[in-house]
Amino acid sequence: MAAQSERPEDVAQEHRRSPAEVRASAVGGLAGLVRWVGLIFALVLVVHVLLTVGSANQDNGITVFFADTAKPLALAFKSLFTPENAELRVLVNYGLAALFWLIVSSVVSRLIRRLA
Repeated sequence: MAAQSERPEDVAQEHRRSPAEVRASAVGGLAGLVRWVGLIFALVLVVHVLLTVGSANQDNGITVFFADTAKPLALAFKSLFTPENAELRVLVNYGLAALFWLIVSSVVSRLIRRLA
């Protein structure tokens, strides 16, 4: 017997995704994006803490970049605790902000997956 060749319409039908599959893929992508953004925010804050505690050169471009980027990401945490030691102040406040972003991005990511 000769093998039957598939018609182009049949092949196209097999490769189409259902609306539910498209929606699940979009929701998964959005949840993943939220998670990655939270991780990047936390990473910037942690690098700033490490540069500060490690006494990095305050005039170095890398140090300036991370300090300037971390300030708005720290939200209200940047002045939450006010110990005398400036390094300890950055460690505690910016460390809490990093933890905040990890927790919030994880919770929001899970909510997106559940609600969608």
